[in-house]
Amino acid sequence: MNNKRIASVAVLTMAISVAMQSYAEDASTSSSPVDATNTLPDAKPGECYAKVIVPAQFETRPEEIEVNPEQETIEIIPASFDTEETEVEISPAHTTLKVIPTKFRTEEEQVEVEAARNEWVTSLGKRALPASPTLLVAAKSNGIDIDTVTPGQCFREYYAPAQFAEKDKEVEVKAESSNIIVKAAEFEDSEETVTIKASYGVKKLVPAVYEKSEETIEIEPAKAVWKKGSGLVERIDNTTGEIMCLVNVPPKYETLIKNVLKTEAQIEDSEVPAETKAVSVKKLVSDATQEVEKVAAETTIVKVKEKVSDAQFYWRASDSEGEGTYTGMQVCLKEVPARFQKIKRLVVETPASVEEVKVAAETKVIKVEKVVSAAEVNRTKIPAETKTVEKRVKIAGEKLEWRRVLCQTNMTKDLNKKIQQALKDAGFYNGTVDGNIGRGTLNAVNAYQSDKGLPRGGLTIKVLEELGIQ
Repeated sequence: MNNKRIASVAVLTMAISVAMQSYAEDASTSSSPVDATNTLPDAKPGECYAKVIVPAQFETRPEEIEVNPEQETIEIIPASFDTEETEVEISPAHTTLKVIPTKFRTEEEQVEVEAARNEWVTSLGKRALPASPTLLVAAKSNGIDIDTVTPGQCFREYYAPAQFAEKDKEVEVKAESSNIIVKAAEFEDSEETVTIKASYGVKKLVPAVYEKSEETIEIEPAKAVWKKGSGLVERIDNTTGEIMCLVNVPPKYETLIKNVLKTEAQIEDSEVPAETKAVSVKKLVSDATQEVEKVAAETTIVKVKEKVSDAQFYWRASDSEGEGTYTGMQVCLKEVPARFQKIKRLVVETPASVEEVKVAAETKVIKVEKVVSAAEVNRTKIPAETKTVEKRVKIAGEKLEWRRVLCQTNMTKDLNKKIQQALKDAGFYNGTVDGNIGRGTLNAVNAYQSDKGLPRGGLTIKVLEELGIQ
């Protein structure tokens, strides 16, 4: 008679849970918003604009992290036996298997959340400002290879004035000249009738005649100008809320009294005869003559300075010696280390195994069991488990922009009531719906903008659109 016994061993499993941590950016450590309000917006007359803070933009990126390592399960199929009624070994020597479960240990892993980088700044201090591209171009053009600089190095700009050398120079103080000796001309006396005053024409001016007339002229055309807004909407903080309105200014006129020509000026001509007189005159016998005598130039020796080299600007390492005066301009390459975050995970220290236990043979004249099949071990691989987490990464920082807003120019009491009622319906305003825009209404607007991720800084047209107000 054959009896078959099958033993089963439970499958070994272990659940591992790993707490995941959010990588959201800390808003308190973000830099000051970028100011993009240096230029006034292109507006129409009657529109008002204010500086508002446009919130930073973030992007969610997936990242896969291992939460359970690869494992192995073991199933043991025990040996099977047949029984015979004979004097034989009732239990032959055999081996049993003892399961030793997997052992795990906890490890901490550093996950990089922000890569290391190098930045050009004006000093190596904690509050150093970024170096401008102009300074970097100047340093590079003066021999600094900024692409091979080691982090921690600084370079400064120095000024060397122009160099001069003193030498003797012969200078002419009186140029070469000539002395002229003149012999006077010779004359003889005679009498001659001469015209002492030639005939001439006389012109008489007859003045023009004018009459007075009035005329109104435009001295300044109509125009649209930006004026500072005031009254209903005030600042939320020191960076926002400045209101500018485009206002029409009418033309200016002036009345002038002017003279209008009635009769043009005229000229009347008349002739005056010539006048003559008998006078004693001298006639030339011989012209004057001259003799030229050369006079040598006069010189003197003076000390003069000649330029040897021009003034120049140059850059060198801040810790190196050299000539020149430091101008105060400096650039430094600063290393910004990577940021890491610790996570804990379980790793296999000792994999699951089977220990062999030797069992001695037993003999007796009884019914014995003979081994039909030896014990077996089935091993099954369980792959590692991973989890995808979402990592929040900033892709654009806060900035200041001009946005169209409501102000005294374009606000009415009815419109104000609609705004207060809409904010109250949305759960942001608890005050009275009276059409008076005060601190409570502005705080509700600011809270609504923050909650909806809208630009902050006043009652913008975008807030009205989001509240459904026409």
